[in-house]
Amino acid sequence: MTMGLLIVAAAAASTPQAAVSAAMAESAAGWNAGDLARFTAIYAPDAVYVAGDKVVQGKPAIAESYAKSFVAGRNTRGRLSFQPLAWRPLSAVHVLHVARWTLTPSGAAPQTGLTTLLFERRKDGWRIISDHSS
Repeated sequence: MTMGLLIVAAAAASTPQAAVSAAMAESAAGWNAGDLARFTAIYAPDAVYVAGDKVVQGKPAIAESYAKSFVAGRNTRGRLSFQPLAWRPLSAVHVLHVARWTLTPSGAAPQTGLTTLLFERRKDGWRIISDHSS
């Protein structure tokens, strides 16, 4: 399924939680396929990303911060998966999603952490407007 078709399918999902889950799965699939644009399609143009001591503003800057992990059509950091931990609707157009991310490099121990994502429903589907990952 192409990214555009999946975004439409995710936006048409029966519940916000189902739509966000589909968008998260598509983002992880992009990471695992080594496709930076597909991985970052989930971010709104004006998203904010916080990790460690850095704050990155805007989808292009977020993509740039991840670009070093994408080399020759693959991701160099390992396979990405998400495990949902908490879900909280905040309004008709905002939801809070907390998940555990896991990176499983080939032949190395997995790395794991937490991410708190604020999603906003936009014309093109549910998009991350704030990502705090540790």
